[in-house]
Amino acid sequence: MAIGTSPVVETNAALPTPVKVGSPHKRPYREWLTSYAFLIPAIIVIGGFTFVAMGVALFLSFFKYDGFTLEWAGLHNYVKAFGNADFHRALLNVVYYMVVVVTCQTILALTMALVLDRIMVGRGVFRTIYYLPAITSSVVMGLIFSWLFSPGGWVGSLVGIIIPGARQFGWLLDPGTALPAIMTTTIWSTAASFMIIFVAGLQDIPTHIYEAAKIDGATGWRSLWNITLPLLRPTIFLVVVLGTIGTLQVFDQVYVMTNGGPLKSTLTPVFLIFTNGFRDFSFGLGSAEAFILFAIIFTFTLIQRRFIDTTVEY
Repeated sequence: MAIGTSPVVETNAALPTPVKVGSPHKRPYREWLTSYAFLIPAIIVIGGFTFVAMGVALFLSFFKYDGFTLEWAGLHNYVKAFGNADFHRALLNVVYYMVVVVTCQTILALTMALVLDRIMVGRGVFRTIYYLPAITSSVVMGLIFSWLFSPGGWVGSLVGIIIPGARQFGWLLDPGTALPAIMTTTIWSTAASFMIIFVAGLQDIPTHIYEAAKIDGATGWRSLWNITLPLLRPTIFLVVVLGTIGTLQVFDQVYVMTNGGPLKSTLTPVFLIFTNGFRDFSFGLGSAEAFILFAIIFTFTLIQRRFIDTTVEY
């Protein structure tokens, strides 16, 4: 090759075969169809048993309907519900029930989660044991606690060690103790579910924050109060809201354990809705009470959202 001339590079390497890529406009469309194809069964179930049922209930709330005749009533059912003494009693009972149960189950669930988070050996075993009440049917749990609170049951026997005569006391037969007995059943059966939520929240807290706090001398209660609880605010809000919704809709424990008695001391809105709708065949009144309860639950949720700060700063 002469000096000053440019070298000529020859290559026989084959050029790569171009890969055909689908149209970027068709791909999202196909993914959209595939995703909704998988969601169709859930949409049918939720739509049929939730939204369609809500629409029918809203329609019936403006009518007098006994299962045979349909008569326009306007707002009569809502006026009747607001003026019903039983509905007032049911609302007072369920608000009292909500305050006690939500407070106790939140504290108990958080305590169980903190204990479980610090167990190093056999954590899976303890988690399973703690979670057993959550997977037990609420009806079965109600039957078990009905036996425990019955005259001669274990609760009376234990209390009878301290108070003579308490062994034969009917906890579910007295207006002053029937609702607290149901509260105990609910707290025992629901705290385990919320414990799992708190465990997940605790595991999301970065460990280096505790290490830095330990260097600064913040351990024990100071670490819990200044680090754990502030960083668990979103989890606490979720637990409180779910607990509030669940307690305001309590039905199965009341139905199994007391059937609304004694002397309507355990009467709740959902049990009253069930009684009006499926025992007295006043479907319009029951539907109106259901939507009033929906408005109450929505209001409580907004209040909790307003006063529970969910912002977290690391």
